[in-house]
Amino acid sequence: MTDGGAVLGRIRGWQRRHWRERSKAERVELQSVITWYVTTWIFSVSWLGLPLVGALARRPGPLVVGTLLLLVGALQCVEANRRTRSVLDHYLGRTPLPPRALRPAAVLLALALALTLVLASLDGADPVAVRLFAGAALLPFGLLYGLVAPVRVFLRRSAALAVALMAAFGCVDREPAGIVMIGVLTVFGALFSLLACRCGAWTLSVLWEAERAREVEARLAVAEERLRFGRDLHDVVGRNLAVIALKSELAVQLARRGRPEAVEQMVEVQRIAQESQREVREVVRGYRKADLGIELAGAQGVLSAAGIECEVRGAAAELAPEVQSALGWVVREATTNVLRHGDTTRCAVVLTVEEGRVVLTVENDGASAPAGAGAGGSGLAGLRERLSAVGGTLEAGLVGGDLFRVVAEVPVSVREVSA
Repeated sequence: MTDGGAVLGRIRGWQRRHWRERSKAERVELQSVITWYVTTWIFSVSWLGLPLVGALARRPGPLVVGTLLLLVGALQCVEANRRTRSVLDHYLGRTPLPPRALRPAAVLLALALALTLVLASLDGADPVAVRLFAGAALLPFGLLYGLVAPVRVFLRRSAALAVALMAAFGCVDREPAGIVMIGVLTVFGALFSLLACRCGAWTLSVLWEAERAREVEARLAVAEERLRFGRDLHDVVGRNLAVIALKSELAVQLARRGRPEAVEQMVEVQRIAQESQREVREVVRGYRKADLGIELAGAQGVLSAAGIECEVRGAAAELAPEVQSALGWVVREATTNVLRHGDTTRCAVVLTVEEGRVVLTVENDGASAPAGAGAGGSGLAGLRERLSAVGGTLEAGLVGGDLFRVVAEVPVSVREVSA
C-alpha cells in the first residue's frame, strides 16, 4: 500500500512538472508524439511479435531467422522513437534535419524485409504471417519518412516499393493471392504512415501558428497602447515646452539688458510649467483609469475569441467612477491571468452588490498551483494597492482541484470610506 502511494505520488509529481506547466500547444504536441511512439510498438507487436511466436516453424533455420527478425523489429521501433522528435522539428521548421539522419532506419527496414524474404524462402512460417511481417517492417520507417519527403515523392516511392516487394515475394511464393496481399499491405502501411504522421504534424503546425499569432497580437496591442500614450503626452507637453523654451530665451535676453520685463516672462514660464504638470497628471490619470463596463465587455470578447466559455453577470452603470476604475483593473488582470496560465475552458465573472459593498468574483477552471496563487505576485500586489486606496480587499487562490477564484470587495460609496 505504501509502495502504491509512492508510485501514485511520483505520477502526480510528474504531471505537475511536465504537464500542467505546459501550454496548450505543448500539451497537444506531447500527446501526438507519445501517440506516434505507442503506434509504432503496437503495430510491431501485433503484426510481428505475436504472429511470429505462433506461426514460426520449430526448426533451427527458421528459429534463428525469426529471432533476428524480432530483434530487428525492436530496433526499428527504438530508432523510430529516437528520430520522431527531430523529424517533427524539421517538419515544423524549427531545426534542420541532420544529413543522412534516416539512414539507420532505412538500413533496418531493408534488413527486416530481407529477413522476412529469407523466412518465406525457408517456408519457416505461415504465408499469411510472413505478409504481416513485411507490413510491420514498413510502418516504423514510414512514420519518419512521411514527414521528410514531399507527399508525391512518398507515394511514388511507396508504389515502386510495393511493386518490388510483390516481385521479390512472387519468386518465393507464386500464389497470386499472396502476391496481391503483399501489395495491399505495402500500400496500407504507406498510406497509414502518411496519414498518421502528416495529419498530426499539420494540426500541430496550425496550432503553433495560431499560438504565435496570438502572441503577436498581444504585443501589437501593447505597442499600440504605448504609441497612443506617447502621442497624448506629445500633444499635451510638446506645445507647452516649445513656449517655455521661447519665453526662457526671451527672459535671458531681457535680463542681460537689465529690463524688468524678464521677471514677467519667468512668471509666465512658471505658470506654463505648472499648467503642463496638471495636464500631464490628467493624461496619466485618464490612462490609468479603467471603465468597468468596458472591461467586462472586453474580457468576454477576448476570452470567447480564445475559445474559452465566458459568462458575465451584473451591471456597473450605477457604481461610482472610483469603484468602477478599481474593479476594472481587477477584471483586466484576472483576464490576463486566465489567458496566460493554465488550461481554461470556462470562466465566470459575477458582479453583485451586498450590504453596501460591491463584490466582483472571477472564477475559472484549468488553473495550476503556480498560476497566480502567489500573494507576492506583482499583478495581485498591484491590485491590492489599488483596492486598498478605495477601502477594498482582494482574495485569490485555488478553491478546489483546478478551480481558481479571485474575489474583490469595494464599498459602494468611496466618499463615505474616505471620510
